[in-house]
Amino acid sequence: MEAYFEEAWILLGVGMLTVFAVLFLVVLVGNSIILFVNRFFPGDEKENRKNINKSGMSSSQLAAIVATVSHVTGGRGTIVDIRKKQ
Repeated sequence: MEAYFEEAWILLGVGMLTVFAVLFLVVLVGNSIILFVNRFFPGDEKENRKNINKSGMSSSQLAAIVATVSHVTGGRGTIVDIRKKQ
């Protein structure tokens, strides 16, 4: 009976390590793809910034939103579009 518990614990450990390794690889591959795409296929930030203020917001509101996004994302995030919720 004790041998069954020992085998069960070994299988549990191997299974958990396998899941951890697969999830680690998924995160690693995902981050690698993101870095590759951002390095070799950068988007046009100037074009995106021109289209932001079509929502009819005041410039002070727009500046506050842009500053907040920049602060929260550490300067890496950009606003593509602002729409009013319906």
